[in-house]
Amino acid sequence: MTTKYASKEQVHQWIQQCQQSRDEDAQTQLVLNYKSLIYSITNRYVKNYAQQEDLFQVGVIGLLKAIRRFDVSIQRSFEAFAIPTILGEIKRYIRDTTWDVHVPRRVKELGPKIKRKVAELTTTLQRSPSILEIAQALDTSLEEVLETMEMMTSYNTLSLDVPMDVDSEDRDRTFFDVVGSVDENFDYLEKMMAVQASIQVLDHQERDVIELTFMANMTQIEIGKQLGISQMHVSRIKRTALDKLKTAVMS
Repeated sequence: MTTKYASKEQVHQWIQQCQQSRDEDAQTQLVLNYKSLIYSITNRYVKNYAQQEDLFQVGVIGLLKAIRRFDVSIQRSFEAFAIPTILGEIKRYIRDTTWDVHVPRRVKELGPKIKRKVAELTTTLQRSPSILEIAQALDTSLEEVLETMEMMTSYNTLSLDVPMDVDSEDRDRTFFDVVGSVDENFDYLEKMMAVQASIQVLDHQERDVIELTFMANMTQIEIGKQLGISQMHVSRIKRTALDKLKTAVMS
């Protein structure tokens, strides 16, 4: 079910009231308006109600920081501005505490596979593999690999400075050595989360095409077969959907 947020005009009005007069009612309305958004972010990191409530409060702090910093005159989407701030606040909290946060089963299962595959590819390629090469070798999506790496480091299940179990002369190589370009891809994930906040502008078929393209890394031919439409039709739907998302995020 798609979450319905208040209009951009209403959100901007509340933000102005908060910035100009510290209006507590306007602040409360903004928190209520983006409550589901904050929970959708915290759901990635927790396993029970108590942990979720703690992280929700951290997410609210991130939202309030975004409210204070947002420039209404730019006329951009507040959601696209707020999501990285909220996510960053949550990441810092997890990183700076010793709280034992639950790691999802898929991360526990994929993490060791990534570690072994990095070792294999390093030996085969005689260089550090890219994130995309790791994903392709494991037949999984780029997002899954990045999310797993992020969670593994966030929950201290694997230190970046710990040597990898690589034989011969590479035994001193650390996990940090093979993820030098990961920051750019984390930016991609945060941008994708910003897009998700505006995805309600798409119809059902457009949403399917976007998710299969960017989440499942499927080709247009594969998408066409799955949806029962031609590759050309997939291409047209994709262009239309991207134009809608661009307009929604920037408006």
